[in-house]
Amino acid sequence: MKDKYKSLMDKAKKAAAKSYSPYSKFAVGSAALAGDGKVYTGTNIENASYHLTNCAERTALFNAVSAGAKNITAVAIWNKNGDVFPCGSCRQVIAELAPEADIIVNSANGKLIVMRAKELLPFAFGEKNLKQLIVKS
Repeated sequence: MKDKYKSLMDKAKKAAAKSYSPYSKFAVGSAALAGDGKVYTGTNIENASYHLTNCAERTALFNAVSAGAKNITAVAIWNKNGDVFPCGSCRQVIAELAPEADIIVNSANGKLIVMRAKELLPFAFGEKNLKQLIVKS
């Protein structure tokens, strides 16, 4: 399975080259694979007001959704140091937009780490939680 994601990781690596990270110098790239085989890339885009920074994973997923992609099956995340996993905000967005996806991270030793999206955030807040809140109101 890991071999089939090498091409997706290569696209994430290329996306990292476009990173706008003048403050942290921490370039990250991501590539989201849709069910139809199309790939959507993204990179981290920093802002001097740090909380307005957008991570690579969210950029790739937002690009995919904006283009009309459905059924995201995999999300690759690349950084030159390896072992960079999605932050909490990205985990929540992945849970919403790619809940059944494989998440692929390049490791420091050059291998690919593959896990399921649900492993990243097993108790994600989602639509079912909103419905429960509405019913209780």
